[in-house]
Amino acid sequence: MQASHLPGFLLRRGVKAVMVVLAIIVCNFFLIHAAPGDPASVIAGQSGAADERFIQQLRAQFGLDEPLLVQLWIYVKGVLSFDLGFSHRQQVAVSTLILERLPATLLLTGAAFIFAVGLGVTLGTLAAQRVGRWADTVITVLALTFYATPIFWVGLMLVLVFSVWLEWLPSFGMMTVGGNITGLAAVLDVAKHLLLPALTLGLFYMAVYARLTRATMLEVADQDFVKTARAKGVPEGQVIRRHVLRNALLPVITFAGIQAGQLIGGSILVETVFAWPGIGRLAFEALLARDYPVLMGVFFATSVMVVLFNLVTDLLYAVIDPRVEVSG
Repeated sequence: MQASHLPGFLLRRGVKAVMVVLAIIVCNFFLIHAAPGDPASVIAGQSGAADERFIQQLRAQFGLDEPLLVQLWIYVKGVLSFDLGFSHRQQVAVSTLILERLPATLLLTGAAFIFAVGLGVTLGTLAAQRVGRWADTVITVLALTFYATPIFWVGLMLVLVFSVWLEWLPSFGMMTVGGNITGLAAVLDVAKHLLLPALTLGLFYMAVYARLTRATMLEVADQDFVKTARAKGVPEGQVIRRHVLRNALLPVITFAGIQAGQLIGGSILVETVFAWPGIGRLAFEALLARDYPVLMGVFFATSVMVVLFNLVTDLLYAVIDPRVEVSG
Protein backbone atom coordinates (compact mmCIF):
# COMPACT_ATOMS: atom_id res chain seq x y z
CA MET A 1 0.00 0.00 0.00
CA GLN A 2 1.40 3.36 -1.00
CA ALA A 3 1.84 6.00 1.70
CA SER A 4 -0.42 8.40 -0.23
CA HIS A 5 -3.32 5.96 0.10
CA LEU A 6 -2.97 5.60 3.89
CA PRO A 7 -4.96 8.70 5.02
CA GLY A 8 -7.95 7.80 2.84
CA PHE A 9 -7.86 4.21 4.01
CA LEU A 10 -7.72 5.22 7.68
CA LEU A 11 -10.59 7.71 7.18
CA ARG A 12 -12.85 5.12 5.53
CA ARG A 13 -12.04 2.49 8.12
CA GLY A 14 -12.50 5.00 10.92
CA VAL A 15 -16.04 5.83 9.75
CA LYS A 16 -16.88 2.13 9.46
CA ALA A 17 -15.37 1.47 12.88
CA VAL A 18 -17.56 4.13 14.51
CA MET A 19 -20.67 2.64 12.88
CA VAL A 20 -19.72 -0.86 14.03
CA VAL A 21 -19.09 0.27 17.61
CA LEU A 22 -22.42 2.15 17.71
CA ALA A 23 -24.24 -0.96 16.46
CA ILE A 24 -22.52 -3.04 19.15
CA ILE A 25 -23.49 -0.51 21.83
CA VAL A 26 -27.16 -0.70 20.81
CA CYS A 27 -27.16 -4.51 20.60
CA ASN A 28 -25.44 -4.89 23.98
CA PHE A 29 -27.87 -2.47 25.57
CA PHE A 30 -30.95 -4.44 24.49
CA LEU A 31 -29.37 -7.84 25.25
CA ILE A 32 -28.36 -6.83 28.76
CA HIS A 33 -31.73 -5.26 29.53
CA ALA A 34 -33.47 -8.38 28.22
CA ALA A 35 -31.76 -10.45 30.92
CA PRO A 36 -33.92 -11.41 33.92
CA GLY A 37 -33.47 -9.53 37.17
CA ASP A 38 -34.05 -5.99 38.39
CA PRO A 39 -30.89 -4.00 39.21
CA ALA A 40 -32.82 -1.79 41.63
CA SER A 41 -33.96 -4.83 43.62
CA VAL A 42 -30.37 -6.13 43.73
CA ILE A 43 -29.06 -2.78 44.97
CA ALA A 44 -31.79 -2.57 47.58
CA GLY A 45 -31.07 -6.11 48.74
CA GLN A 46 -27.37 -5.36 49.11
CA SER A 47 -28.14 -2.28 51.18
CA GLY A 48 -30.56 -4.19 53.43
CA ALA A 49 -33.61 -2.06 52.61
CA ALA A 50 -35.76 -3.79 50.04
CA ASP A 51 -39.05 -1.93 50.56
CA GLU A 52 -40.93 -0.78 47.46
CA ARG A 53 -40.46 2.95 48.10
CA PHE A 54 -36.69 2.61 48.31
CA ILE A 55 -36.67 0.50 45.13
CA GLN A 56 -38.64 3.20 43.30
CA GLN A 57 -36.16 5.82 44.50
CA LEU A 58 -33.30 3.72 43.16
CA ARG A 59 -35.02 3.32 39.79
CA ALA A 60 -35.44 7.08 39.55
CA GLN A 61 -31.84 7.69 40.67
CA PHE A 62 -30.34 5.44 38.00
CA GLY A 63 -32.87 6.28 35.28
CA LEU A 64 -34.44 2.81 35.33
CA ASP A 65 -37.95 4.25 35.49
CA GLU A 66 -37.60 5.78 32.02
CA PRO A 67 -38.81 3.97 28.87
CA LEU A 68 -36.21 1.66 27.36
CA LEU A 69 -35.63 3.81 24.27
CA VAL A 70 -35.12 6.88 26.45
CA GLN A 71 -32.57 4.95 28.52
CA LEU A 72 -30.81 3.94 25.30
CA TRP A 73 -30.68 7.53 24.06
CA ILE A 74 -29.28 8.76 27.38
CA TYR A 75 -26.66 6.00 27.37
CA VAL A 76 -25.56 6.59 23.75
CA LYS A 77 -25.24 10.34 24.41
CA GLY A 78 -23.13 9.55 27.45
CA VAL A 79 -20.85 7.20 25.51
CA LEU A 80 -20.34 9.81 22.79
CA SER A 81 -19.15 12.21 25.49
CA PHE A 82 -17.00 9.45 27.07
CA ASP A 83 -19.36 9.09 30.03
CA LEU A 84 -19.97 5.36 30.51
CA GLY A 85 -22.21 5.76 33.53
CA PHE A 86 -21.90 5.08 37.24
CA SER A 87 -21.41 1.78 39.05
CA HIS A 88 -23.98 1.36 41.80
CA ARG A 89 -21.97 -1.50 43.30
CA GLN A 90 -18.55 0.18 43.36
CA GLN A 91 -19.93 3.72 43.79
CA VAL A 92 -17.50 5.07 41.21
CA ALA A 93 -17.60 6.08 37.54
CA VAL A 94 -17.47 3.14 35.11
CA SER A 95 -14.71 4.79 33.06
CA THR A 96 -12.57 5.02 36.20
CA LEU A 97 -13.08 1.33 36.95
CA ILE A 98 -12.20 0.29 33.41
CA LEU A 99 -9.09 2.48 33.26
CA GLU A 100 -7.93 1.00 36.58
CA ARG A 101 -8.44 -2.61 35.42
CA LEU A 102 -7.54 -2.30 31.73
CA PRO A 103 -3.71 -2.30 32.13
CA ALA A 104 -3.84 -5.65 33.95
CA THR A 105 -5.94 -7.21 31.17
CA LEU A 106 -3.74 -5.76 28.43
CA LEU A 107 -0.66 -7.13 30.20
CA LEU A 108 -2.21 -10.59 30.51
CA THR A 109 -3.64 -10.80 27.00
CA GLY A 110 -0.56 -9.19 25.44
CA ALA A 111 1.76 -11.71 27.08
CA ALA A 112 -0.54 -14.60 26.12
CA PHE A 113 -0.80 -13.34 22.54
CA ILE A 114 2.97 -12.97 22.07
CA PHE A 115 3.54 -16.41 23.60
CA ALA A 116 0.83 -18.06 21.48
CA VAL A 117 1.89 -16.52 18.15
CA GLY A 118 5.63 -16.90 18.72
CA LEU A 119 5.57 -20.50 19.91
CA GLY A 120 2.70 -21.51 17.61
CA VAL A 121 4.39 -20.25 14.44
CA THR A 122 7.71 -21.78 15.52
CA LEU A 123 6.21 -25.20 16.24
CA GLY A 124 4.10 -25.08 13.06
CA THR A 125 7.20 -24.29 11.00
CA LEU A 126 9.14 -27.15 12.58
CA ALA A 127 6.26 -29.56 11.98
CA ALA A 128 5.96 -28.51 8.33
CA GLN A 129 9.71 -28.96 7.75
CA ARG A 130 9.63 -32.42 9.34
CA VAL A 131 6.26 -33.62 8.08
CA GLY A 132 5.70 -37.31 8.72
CA ARG A 133 8.56 -37.59 11.21
CA TRP A 134 8.45 -38.01 14.98
CA ALA A 135 8.81 -34.23 15.59
CA ASP A 136 5.74 -33.56 13.44
CA THR A 137 3.79 -36.23 15.34
CA VAL A 138 4.76 -34.86 18.77
CA ILE A 139 3.87 -31.28 17.82
CA THR A 140 0.55 -32.34 16.29
CA VAL A 141 -0.41 -34.38 19.37
CA LEU A 142 0.51 -31.51 21.72
CA ALA A 143 -1.46 -29.03 19.61
CA LEU A 144 -4.54 -31.27 19.56
CA THR A 145 -4.27 -31.85 23.33
CA PHE A 146 -4.16 -28.15 24.22
CA TYR A 147 -6.83 -27.33 21.64
CA ALA A 148 -9.25 -29.90 23.06
CA THR A 149 -8.63 -29.16 26.75
CA PRO A 150 -10.85 -26.54 28.45
CA ILE A 151 -8.97 -23.40 29.45
CA PHE A 152 -10.17 -23.44 33.07
CA TRP A 153 -8.99 -27.06 33.50
CA VAL A 154 -5.53 -26.20 32.17
CA GLY A 155 -5.39 -23.32 34.65
CA LEU A 156 -6.38 -25.51 37.58
CA MET A 157 -3.81 -28.16 36.63
CA LEU A 158 -1.06 -25.55 36.33
CA VAL A 159 -1.95 -24.21 39.77
CA LEU A 160 -1.97 -27.74 41.20
CA VAL A 161 1.44 -28.62 39.74
CA PHE A 162 3.45 -25.38 39.94
CA SER A 163 1.81 -23.73 42.96
CA VAL A 164 0.62 -26.55 45.21
CA TRP A 165 3.03 -29.41 44.50
CA LEU A 166 6.24 -27.67 43.43
CA GLU A 167 5.55 -24.29 45.11
CA TRP A 168 7.46 -22.50 42.37
CA LEU A 169 4.89 -19.89 41.34
CA PRO A 170 2.08 -17.94 43.05
CA SER A 171 -1.44 -19.15 42.32
CA PHE A 172 -3.48 -15.92 42.40
CA GLY A 173 -3.33 -12.15 42.21
CA MET A 174 -1.10 -9.80 40.24
CA MET A 175 1.48 -9.11 42.93
CA THR A 176 2.39 -10.19 46.43
CA VAL A 177 -0.04 -8.67 48.94
CA GLY A 178 1.77 -6.53 51.49
CA GLY A 179 5.13 -7.10 49.81
CA ASN A 180 6.00 -3.39 49.74
CA ILE A 181 8.49 -3.92 46.92
CA THR A 182 9.51 -1.48 44.19
CA GLY A 183 11.75 -1.27 41.15
CA LEU A 184 13.08 -4.42 39.52
CA ALA A 185 11.85 -6.60 42.38
CA ALA A 186 8.27 -5.41 41.74
CA VAL A 187 8.62 -6.16 38.00
CA LEU A 188 9.88 -9.67 38.72
CA ASP A 189 7.08 -10.21 41.23
CA VAL A 190 4.44 -9.25 38.65
CA ALA A 191 6.17 -11.50 36.09
CA LYS A 192 5.97 -14.47 38.47
CA HIS A 193 2.25 -13.88 39.02
CA LEU A 194 1.74 -13.39 35.26
CA LEU A 195 3.37 -16.63 34.12
CA LEU A 196 0.62 -19.15 34.97
CA PRO A 197 -2.37 -17.09 33.72
CA ALA A 198 -0.54 -16.15 30.49
CA LEU A 199 0.35 -19.80 29.86
CA THR A 200 -3.22 -20.87 30.56
CA LEU A 201 -4.68 -18.34 28.15
CA GLY A 202 -1.98 -18.75 25.51
CA LEU A 203 -1.71 -22.54 25.23
CA PHE A 204 -5.08 -22.93 23.49
CA TYR A 205 -4.30 -20.27 20.89
CA MET A 206 -0.74 -21.57 20.50
CA ALA A 207 -2.23 -24.90 19.40
CA VAL A 208 -4.39 -23.12 16.81
CA TYR A 209 -1.47 -21.15 15.35
CA ALA A 210 0.76 -24.24 15.24
CA ARG A 211 -1.77 -26.25 13.26
CA LEU A 212 -2.64 -23.33 10.99
CA THR A 213 1.02 -22.52 10.27
CA ARG A 214 1.79 -26.17 9.48
CA ALA A 215 -1.18 -26.48 7.12
CA THR A 216 -0.52 -23.23 5.25
CA MET A 217 3.21 -23.89 4.93
CA LEU A 218 2.57 -27.32 3.42
CA GLU A 219 0.10 -25.74 1.00
CA VAL A 220 2.50 -22.96 -0.04
CA ALA A 221 5.44 -25.37 -0.32
CA ASP A 222 3.59 -27.18 -3.10
CA GLN A 223 3.21 -24.02 -5.22
CA ASP A 224 5.09 -23.60 -8.49
CA PHE A 225 7.11 -20.54 -7.43
CA VAL A 226 8.58 -22.50 -4.49
CA LYS A 227 9.50 -25.42 -6.76
CA THR A 228 11.11 -22.93 -9.17
CA ALA A 229 13.18 -21.37 -6.37
CA ARG A 230 14.44 -24.79 -5.32
CA ALA A 231 15.21 -25.70 -8.94
CA LYS A 232 17.33 -22.55 -9.27
CA GLY A 233 19.44 -23.72 -6.33
CA VAL A 234 18.21 -21.22 -3.73
CA PRO A 235 19.33 -22.44 -0.27
CA GLU A 236 16.58 -24.30 1.61
CA GLY A 237 16.65 -21.94 4.57
CA GLN A 238 16.11 -18.96 2.29
CA VAL A 239 13.29 -20.76 0.48
CA ILE A 240 11.54 -21.39 3.80
CA ARG A 241 11.99 -17.84 5.12
CA ARG A 242 11.43 -15.73 2.01
CA HIS A 243 8.99 -17.82 0.00
CA VAL A 244 7.15 -20.36 2.15
CA LEU A 245 6.86 -18.79 5.60
CA ARG A 246 6.26 -15.24 4.38
CA ASN A 247 3.29 -16.31 2.25
CA ALA A 248 2.03 -18.75 4.86
CA LEU A 249 1.88 -15.98 7.48
CA LEU A 250 -0.98 -14.14 5.75
CA PRO A 251 -3.77 -16.47 6.99
CA VAL A 252 -2.03 -16.65 10.38
CA ILE A 253 -2.11 -12.84 10.63
CA THR A 254 -5.79 -12.84 9.67
CA PHE A 255 -6.59 -15.38 12.35
CA ALA A 256 -4.41 -13.60 14.91
CA GLY A 257 -6.21 -10.32 14.25
CA ILE A 258 -9.54 -11.99 14.92
CA GLN A 259 -8.38 -13.89 17.98
CA ALA A 260 -6.62 -10.89 19.53
CA GLY A 261 -10.09 -9.60 20.38
CA GLN A 262 -11.25 -13.04 21.51
CA LEU A 263 -8.42 -13.13 24.03
CA ILE A 264 -10.20 -10.37 25.95
CA GLY A 265 -13.29 -12.57 26.24
CA GLY A 266 -11.23 -15.62 27.13
CA SER A 267 -9.53 -13.67 29.88
CA ILE A 268 -12.78 -13.69 31.91
CA LEU A 269 -12.28 -17.36 32.82
CA VAL A 270 -8.55 -17.00 33.39
CA GLU A 271 -8.87 -13.85 35.48
CA THR A 272 -11.52 -15.54 37.60
CA VAL A 273 -9.42 -18.68 38.17
CA PHE A 274 -6.26 -16.72 39.05
CA ALA A 275 -7.98 -13.72 40.73
CA TRP A 276 -6.29 -11.46 38.18
CA PRO A 277 -7.56 -7.87 38.63
CA GLY A 278 -8.55 -7.15 35.02
CA ILE A 279 -11.70 -6.11 33.19
CA GLY A 280 -12.66 -9.75 32.58
CA ARG A 281 -13.04 -10.33 36.30
CA LEU A 282 -14.71 -6.93 36.59
CA ALA A 283 -17.31 -8.04 34.03
CA PHE A 284 -17.93 -11.29 35.92
CA GLU A 285 -18.45 -9.44 39.21
CA ALA A 286 -20.72 -6.92 37.49
CA LEU A 287 -22.81 -9.72 36.00
CA LEU A 288 -23.40 -11.27 39.42
CA ALA A 289 -24.35 -7.88 40.88
CA ARG A 290 -26.57 -6.85 37.90
CA ASP A 291 -24.32 -3.82 37.50
CA TYR A 292 -25.45 -3.03 33.97
CA PRO A 293 -23.41 0.17 33.41
CA VAL A 294 -20.18 -1.69 34.20
CA LEU A 295 -21.11 -4.58 31.92
CA MET A 296 -21.92 -2.28 29.03
CA GLY A 297 -18.76 -0.27 29.69
CA VAL A 298 -16.62 -3.41 29.51
CA PHE A 299 -18.37 -4.49 26.30
CA PHE A 300 -17.78 -1.04 24.81
CA ALA A 301 -14.07 -1.10 25.71
CA THR A 302 -13.54 -4.59 24.31
CA SER A 303 -15.42 -3.81 21.09
CA VAL A 304 -13.21 -0.75 20.50
CA MET A 305 -10.11 -2.89 21.02
CA VAL A 306 -11.36 -5.56 18.59
CA VAL A 307 -11.98 -2.91 15.91
CA LEU A 308 -8.48 -1.50 16.45
CA PHE A 309 -6.94 -4.98 16.24
CA ASN A 310 -8.67 -5.56 12.91
CA LEU A 311 -7.35 -2.25 11.59
CA VAL A 312 -3.80 -3.15 12.62
CA THR A 313 -4.23 -6.55 10.95
CA ASP A 314 -5.13 -4.90 7.63
CA LEU A 315 -2.07 -2.67 7.86
CA LEU A 316 0.19 -5.66 8.63
CA TYR A 317 -1.01 -7.30 5.43
CA ALA A 318 0.72 -4.61 3.40
CA VAL A 319 3.89 -4.94 5.48
CA ILE A 320 4.15 -8.74 5.17
CA ASP A 321 3.21 -8.83 1.49
CA PRO A 322 3.45 -5.58 -0.53
CA ARG A 323 1.37 -7.19 -3.28
CA VAL A 324 -1.68 -7.00 -1.01
CA GLU A 325 -3.68 -3.80 -1.45
CA VAL A 326 -5.78 -2.95 1.58
CA SER A 327 -9.02 -1.14 0.86
CA GLY A 328 -11.77 0.48 2.87
